[in-house]
Amino acid sequence: MIKFKKMWSLLTVTALITLTACGSSGTSNENAKNGNATNNTQSEADAAFAKGKYDPPIEFSAVLMPKKYVQGDTKENNVHDRWMLETLGMKHKDTWYPANDDQYRQKLQLAIASGEKLPDFVFAPTNAVLTNQLIDSGQFIAIDELFDKYANKILKDHVAAHPELWYPFTKDGKKYNLPILEYTDNDDTLLWLREDWMEKLKLEAPKTIADLENIMDKFKNENPDGLAPKDVYPLAISLKNNTNTWMGQLDWLFGAYGTIEEQWNKDKDGNLEYGSINPGAKQALAKLSEWMDKGYIHTDSALWDEGKSAESFTKGAAGILPGANWVPDWPAPDLMKNVPGAKIKGYPVPAGPDGLIGTKWQNSGVNASIMINKDAKHPEAIFLYYNYLLDNLANPAAGSQYEYGFAKGYDWDMIDGEPTSDKDKIKDFSNEFPFLTGPARIPDLFMKTLVKLADGETPVTPYEKQMAEFRKPENWAAGKVVMSQLDVRKQNYFTGAATPTMVSKWNLLRQSEMETFNKIIYGKLPVDSFDQFVANWKSNGGDQITKEVNEWFKSVSAQ
Repeated sequence: MIKFKKMWSLLTVTALITLTACGSSGTSNENAKNGNATNNTQSEADAAFAKGKYDPPIEFSAVLMPKKYVQGDTKENNVHDRWMLETLGMKHKDTWYPANDDQYRQKLQLAIASGEKLPDFVFAPTNAVLTNQLIDSGQFIAIDELFDKYANKILKDHVAAHPELWYPFTKDGKKYNLPILEYTDNDDTLLWLREDWMEKLKLEAPKTIADLENIMDKFKNENPDGLAPKDVYPLAISLKNNTNTWMGQLDWLFGAYGTIEEQWNKDKDGNLEYGSINPGAKQALAKLSEWMDKGYIHTDSALWDEGKSAESFTKGAAGILPGANWVPDWPAPDLMKNVPGAKIKGYPVPAGPDGLIGTKWQNSGVNASIMINKDAKHPEAIFLYYNYLLDNLANPAAGSQYEYGFAKGYDWDMIDGEPTSDKDKIKDFSNEFPFLTGPARIPDLFMKTLVKLADGETPVTPYEKQMAEFRKPENWAAGKVVMSQLDVRKQNYFTGAATPTMVSKWNLLRQSEMETFNKIIYGKLPVDSFDQFVANWKSNGGDQITKEVNEWFKSVSAQ
């Protein structure tokens, strides 16, 4: 799958790092933290940042997940670790290797509960409960001063543009986690249509829900491949779990009626409200019920998860698949195999009857974070490391040592006198490197590059050339579509741990929501039953949860 944040397995890249000085001068924690000068000489931290590496090197222990090692490399001796020592003056010592992600979480939570000394740097996945446990343990420092002093321009510019990314990491006005950056807008919703059907039927791009309904009717009842109406269900969606998801999603339809379901949106007064109880959700459900009755949606949709919903599209029975820009990479190739001559094109999401347009936007450009132990001797070391990756590997310069990849003979090589990253041409190809912070990514670079390629501009940088080589033109065009609708993306503003009432009530409320919504869609309940659902939701804990969510939001957003 091309979806980047799903490609990055939860701790394939890092987990815990325990850092100790090797031949250090015994600089105090406070001096290291604040970078203060001692005896009119530079602190170790300032000296390392001035030189770009620690000299003499520092040793640290890490917890790394099982990885694929090639060319004689091992977990104790590999190309990344040799590079890290030579380039940054940092090396592993006494590294711990858990068997899997679950074992890591269990060990971490056990250490918190037992009071066992925690490592200097702790990798925290996007799990609000775990993050809160780590903050509440009292073992980690707020990073405000460290971030202000040591974070590079890429980090500072991004957090300034997206202050909401701090919300899950903030307590009592202090920030506790170093955010690890991810590409933004990579999962934004657009509609993928069978372009060969559109062309044969001479149909224009759907600008409204009414336009889309006309297209679905044509796809079903005048199918250009000659399929009988009973064999065509034009819209491929998933109703099994969440409908605000990454494929076969329905956020765009709810957005056409003024809300985004299954997330916490801002109302006109700036307060947070749960999108599924907004009156617009009732209109969206009425439309879905109508489409189900007309056969535009498959009756098995309630049994389909995201991947299964895509199968109806790739098998040729559906002509519309809601998804992200990367659909041409997966699962669209299966459609091309199953239906010779099939073509796809990404279209903007359509407007509702009142001109409203909206989709989810839950990615502030953060994939995970790292927390720093209060007893760390070199709390700034993770900044030195991450700054280097962002400055040199995220968008490498032409002519630099990273122009073609990270390590020659691993993720790139010279073949027949030419550099290549083609894994089929490189013996023992591997791009699995144990980066302490994961692959370095500048949040807006990916989508900006797709737009540049879609506009016909010549790729200039190594990154642009790589995107031009490995991304399809349909992918480029989809990126431009996504970026043309940035103003319709709606953020989920609640990113904290479950509130007290959520802990006891949320599962039942969600179960009621899913059951009620599906029964309305399938015609087993009248659309007006939505009103009773909302009343029950509020009285059965929803109102109290809304109060708690807003209290949390005010506490983390107050600056």
